[in-house]
Order: sequence, then C-alpha cells, then structure tokens
Amino acid sequence: MVQRYRSPALTVDIIIEIEGQGIVLIERLNPPLGWALPGGYVDYGETLEQAACREALEETSLEVEELRQFRAYSDPNRDPRQHSVTHVFLAKAQGIPRGRDDARRAEVFWATRLPAPLAFDHAKIINDYFEFTASKGCELASKGGE
Repeated sequence: MVQRYRSPALTVDIIIEIEGQGIVLIERLNPPLGWALPGGYVDYGETLEQAACREALEETSLEVEELRQFRAYSDPNRDPRQHSVTHVFLAKAQGIPRGRDDARRAEVFWATRLPAPLAFDHAKIINDYFEFTASKGCELASKGGE
C-alpha cells in the first residue's frame, strides 16, 4: 500500500508600493470576500518570483519592479478554504492599479486608511509590513493621507 501525503498549497502575496501613495489592495471577486493583497497560487514549473509578478499583473494591471522577499506565513488556519503557505514579496510599481482577473477592483491605501474587511491573515501581514518599514525609517510606514 502506498502512503499518500497531503501538503499545504503554495501561494504568493505581493505588497506593491506606489511611491508617495501607499500600497495596493484588491477587492476579491470570489469567496472569501473582502480586501486582500494581490496574490494567488504558484503554478507548477513556476518560481515564486514568477508567480508574484504574474499575479500582480493579472490582478492589478501593474508591472512590478524591485521584487524582494519579505516573509513567509504558514498558519494552517490562514485561509478558510485549505491549509496554504504564502511567501510574501515586496515590490514597487508605477501607474494606476486596475482590478482584473479575480479582483473586482484595485486601489491604493495608506496605513491609516485601510479598508475592511481584510481577507485571510492579510491584516497581520500588512501590520508586519508597516512595523518593518517604520523600523527602517521608510516613508510608507505611516505617513500620507494626513
């Protein structure tokens, strides 16, 4: 008898910084509904970086640059549909985001004016990001929209 193993799904999420404006979030078209970081499943044969760039373009119409790794999140309860592990990337982009694919819309938000509800564990991820940028003295941490 062959023993079968179940593995978590592998996903990517992208914190896209629009200089002087904030970060890009999408309003999800499909359940679970709410606002989220752009992202999705990694396709077979695709690197994490390729998946992040593809998902960013598919969901926001933005081509990202300066892609860099941030953190991984693996709480088995982070996605109500199934156990998934996400690798979060930071990136920069220019332009106006437009929701496409499975994003109803895409908009730019400041830390002080985030929409609700946030899907998955994205409130934690975004909070970790803003704490990280504040500790580095980065502009996006909490400025803007004031």
